[in-house]
Formats: sequence, C-alpha cells, structure tokens
Amino acid sequence: MHVEHAQENTRDNSSLETVAKLSEMLSSKTETAINEIDHINGETQVLAINALIEASRAGEAGKAFSVVAEEMSRLSRKIVDTTDKLRKESRGTISELKNLIKMQATNIRGVRLSDLALTNIDLIDRNLYERSCDVRWWAKDASMVAALSEKTQEGRDMASTRLGVILDAYTVYFDLVLCDIDGNVIANGRPQQFRSQGTNQRNAAWFESAMSTASNDQFGFQAVHRSPLVNDQMAVIFSCCVRENCQSNGKVLGVLGTVFNWEALAQEIVNKTPLSREEKANSRVCIVDGKGTVLADTDGKVLEDSIHFAGDAEVYGTSKGFVMKKYNDNDSCIAYAASTGYETYSSGWHSIVIQKLNSR
Repeated sequence: MHVEHAQENTRDNSSLETVAKLSEMLSSKTETAINEIDHINGETQVLAINALIEASRAGEAGKAFSVVAEEMSRLSRKIVDTTDKLRKESRGTISELKNLIKMQATNIRGVRLSDLALTNIDLIDRNLYERSCDVRWWAKDASMVAALSEKTQEGRDMASTRLGVILDAYTVYFDLVLCDIDGNVIANGRPQQFRSQGTNQRNAAWFESAMSTASNDQFGFQAVHRSPLVNDQMAVIFSCCVRENCQSNGKVLGVLGTVFNWEALAQEIVNKTPLSREEKANSRVCIVDGKGTVLADTDGKVLEDSIHFAGDAEVYGTSKGFVMKKYNDNDSCIAYAASTGYETYSSGWHSIVIQKLNSR
C-alpha cells in the first residue's frame, strides 16, 4: 500500500506541476503580448501626434491628412482601453486558475497524507490483533498451568524453558512473564537478560486488567510505557489469566504477560512512511492516543510530547481526513486517521501526519 501511495503521489504532483508551469507560461506570454501591443500603440500615438502637428502646419492642404491623423489617434485610444481591459481580465482569469491549482494541490496533499495515516494505524491494529491472540493461546499452555498448580521449582523452571522456546520463535517480544495469583513473577522466558522473577506486579495495569476478565476469551492490556520488566524499554503488554485445567472459564491460577517490543513495530512504521526526502524534512508522522499523547514519532518524542492544535478535539472525534491549521506557528496540513480496528481488536489510537504547507 505504501508503494502504491508513493506512485500516486508522483503522478499527482507531476500533473499539478505541469499545469502550474503552463499557467505561469500562459501568464507570462499574455503579459508580454499585451506589453508589446502597448509599445506598438505608443509609437502609433507618437506618429498620430506628429501627423496632426504637420497637418496643422500645412493649413488647408493638410486638412485631409488631419482627418486621418485624428482617426489614428482615436483608434490608439481605443486600443489602450482594450489592452487595459484585456490585462485586467487575463490577470483575473489566470489568478483564478492559480487559486484552483493551489486548492487542488492542497486537496490532493491532504487526501494522500490521510490515506498514509490510515495505512499506518491499520498496520498497528493488525499487528496488535495478533498479539492479543498470542497471549490468549499461550495462557492455555500446559506448562503454565502446571507451574501455577504444582508450585514446584521444577515446574517454574519448565515454564521458563517453555517461554524461552516461544520467544525464540516470536522475536517481536522482549520477554514473557508468568505471575501467580498474587502478582509474583515466578517464571520468565529470558531470566538471564531480564531479572523480573521475584518482583511483584499486582499493581501493574496489565496484571489488574487481566484479573478483571471473565474468561480466557478476554485479555488485559497496558498501553505504551517504559516497562521495569525489561529494563525500562518501551513496551506494550498483553495479558491473560491462566486458569485451572486450561479451561477458558476455570479457576484463575495466575496471569501470563507478553512484553511486546513497541518501538520495533511503531517506529519502523512511522519512519518508513513513503514521503519524499523534501517532504520528510517538513513532516512529522506520529501515532497518538485519545488524549494526543505521542506513542510513536518521527521526531523521537515518544511519551514526551502531545499533539495539540486548534480544534483537535473535533479532529480526534472523526475517522479520517485533514485540516489546514497552524501548528508550531507554521501553516500546516494535518492529516489524520482513527483506528478502525482489525477483526476483534482496535487500539483506539490515531495516526497523524503534520506537513508544513510550504513543502511540495
């Protein structure tokens, strides 16, 4: 999709640039032609005046020539009126054409950027949908149930080994952690790298939200944050209860948390948004939550900045589009798209592309 948008962008820009150049050429040639007519008419006026002077000197013999000279002068004045009218009309028409081209360029820019924004948030949702499936699947793994049911060191070690095997296949995760019902981490897939075992997570959002679910058809979640489980790296955590006998509605034994490498996904998406080199220098591409907090950002201000502008509440309440607004004192095109969701998952976030209007 990104490649298609880039190709469309090239075609649209090429067409508009061609029309704009033709407009400028027409304006220049029209002005040159009118100026040439004025120049010739000026010389005609001089000749008419000189003819009148000579006719006057010739007296009676110059009367016929005087009539011709006066007619030349009258025609010259008519030409002046005509060229003035032509200049005003051509300038007005060409100005309208330029405004039309500018408006069309603005619309094409806005639609294209909002399409790119939609592609970005769709890629996020599709990927996170898979993560929500992963945790619900792995929470039913027999080794997770055994570790929490048997409560032996052997069981906990087996669970850590099993989680490590999963991580070897699913490299999008920093780590997988298993907690007992009180929130104590009893196993994790990367124990040599992340020493989370023995810590308590009962107050973590991902643990609390999992514990509030009614069955394993549901999952818990903690949005973008610096997770202490993985040395404060930027993460998103999905979670699901581990239940007795691997039953979806069985007794809760504990919680499995999957610590997803957020930057590897989100930064890759925003950084590779298909914009020209010049556009990238004048654009900012972000993923933001419902409050405008930056979750991914080509400016590198994740969780350090919020995107706000006049009328932003209205913008965040719509599904897709663009507005022309002041942003950081620059006239900008702000294109946006809200999460439309994928299958059973929706992040509820927004994708934003902010581009200065002086960029092509």
